[in-house]
Amino acid sequence: MTTTTEAPAAGAAAAGAAPGPSRSWRRVWTGAGAIALALVLWEVAALVIGDSVTLPTVTETARTLAEYLRKPYPEVQGRTLVADALISTGRILAGFLLGTAAGLVLGASMAGVRVIRELADPIIAIMRPLPPIAFIPLLVVWFGIGETSKIALIFFGVLPIVTVATLGALDAVPPDLLNASRSLGASQLRTMLHVRLRAAVPGVITGMRIAMGGAWTAIIAAEMIAATGGVGYLILQAGNYLQTPLIFSGIAEIAVLGFAFDGLLRLLLRLADPTVRR
Repeated sequence: MTTTTEAPAAGAAAAGAAPGPSRSWRRVWTGAGAIALALVLWEVAALVIGDSVTLPTVTETARTLAEYLRKPYPEVQGRTLVADALISTGRILAGFLLGTAAGLVLGASMAGVRVIRELADPIIAIMRPLPPIAFIPLLVVWFGIGETSKIALIFFGVLPIVTVATLGALDAVPPDLLNASRSLGASQLRTMLHVRLRAAVPGVITGMRIAMGGAWTAIIAAEMIAATGGVGYLILQAGNYLQTPLIFSGIAEIAVLGFAFDGLLRLLLRLADPTVRR
């Protein structure tokens, strides 16, 4: 009797522990269907409006995207969509990695040392609500319109988000886990590095995903204001000449790149915590 009742319970627990292949594929097909539906609605709306300057069709946008992947815009001193994407991606990676590293160090220091927390907490509280775009004129004055100002803009946008995420994740680690480590002879530093930080990894990665979205917003705005290359600069130039299909092509490129980076971070989250369902 006991065996009969335990078997279904064990099977239910195993079924709820992790999503099966069928469920994963169902999510993929559902997401693909949602995107396809959005494209169909876009196509219908563009055909009803009948003005490619206001809203180009999906097919026209796709044709323009394919064309300018290998053709520069503007034709005289412009770049291809691929080249502009590489410029924006390089800026994103540099600023994001620097901001993430600094946020991890600062967040861990605030969690481990009370004095650092008391000193840094009000500064982070002031920086976090400020939009990075507001710093663009100031950074241009300090560093010019070169790469340094773009990387610094992303750095200052990523730093407070990752710091708060790291601090919150470290504070959420169960005290019993830390006490068990200390009782086994681990020092406070070793407990922080090998126990507390490892337990906080999922929360930190979630903060990194939020920071990545903000980084793309900041860099595109910066490239529209003070840059001579990048996807934001391309979109601005296309808008000046009413090249709406090219504008949508640039937006689609940002969407693909952002989705790819978020997918990599979600994969990293799955590797760090296999129990997380994404």
